Amino acid sequence: KRFFDKAMGANGDPDKVAMDKSGANEAAIDAINAGRDVPILVRQVKYLNNIVEQDHRAIKRVTRPMLNFKSFRSAGSVLAGIELMHMIRKGQFAIDGADAMSFADQFSVLAGIVRPV
Repeated sequence: KRFFDKAMGANGDPDKVAMDKSGANEAAIDAINAGRDVPILVRQVKYLNNIVEQDHRAIKRVTRPMLNFKSFRSAGSVLAGIELMHMIRKGQFAIDGADAMSFADQFSVLAGIVRPV
């Protein structure tokens, strides 16, 4: 329940939640829905949850050869860069003039690094 409260505090209240068949998650959402006028719709379809879970596969593929991170700060920086690159590739994050730029150039612009031409 604390996780859902924290997530909803940071991102707002969702209309729908896709999750697995976990009893703890279901109990937490039921407790949250008990105090609401409009309940959050819970979708416990394994195929919908698998879409979310599969998104982590690319991060695991990139970070596995690194073996370990030396600090939380370096892990956060590397993972933020990987996520940014995936968002650019999926078209979820766009900047002006992106049509004429490669993915690497877009990443460099977003990261604040000027790449030499």
